[in-house]
Amino acid sequence: MARMLYQIAHIVRDKLGWLWQLVERLNAWLFSMRYGRKLDSFFFSEIPEGYKLVLFRNVPTEKMVAFFEHQPEEAFTYFRPHAFDAKSINRLQKNRAFLAYVLIDKSNEKIAGYCFNRCFFHGQGFRGRMVDIGYRGKGLGTAMNKLLNDVGFGIGLRLFETVSKNNVASYRSALSASHVKVVKEMSNNELYLEILHD
Repeated sequence: MARMLYQIAHIVRDKLGWLWQLVERLNAWLFSMRYGRKLDSFFFSEIPEGYKLVLFRNVPTEKMVAFFEHQPEEAFTYFRPHAFDAKSINRLQKNRAFLAYVLIDKSNEKIAGYCFNRCFFHGQGFRGRMVDIGYRGKGLGTAMNKLLNDVGFGIGLRLFETVSKNNVASYRSALSASHVKVVKEMSNNELYLEILHD
């Protein structure tokens, strides 16, 4: 069921933009009604030392655009969960069902990473993350996965994600941060995973 909804969501997002925006608004309203109060009671287990975690909606839109523009083209081979222009980012920042966070280096205020749970009112969320090119190899991808688990499981969601075996860093990060169950092996060497609550 979750995989089918994921596939439908991608088709609607890619082919019927106006309908996707309408569905997003309705989902955000329903999600907020069901989970809004729970978002006040969960806590993060551990934020990486030397970094601060900021709500995505509290980061200036132009700073997020600059972050994505700074990444090499290969960073987007497996990461295209949404558009990266200012208008699209601003719309996501207003979406209460898009639980996103930005990891900022305290020493220089640079964005080191970006992560999110795209949530649905029926109780499911889909994880995603990107580590800045200059901060790779520091374990931040794994740390952000754990933070996303804190949020998702903390409010009672089932969490999923897709990851390509070809994207070695992301694949290892997904397995390092969580216990997972392979729901389905998809085309292009992709795995559809359910993240299991410890």
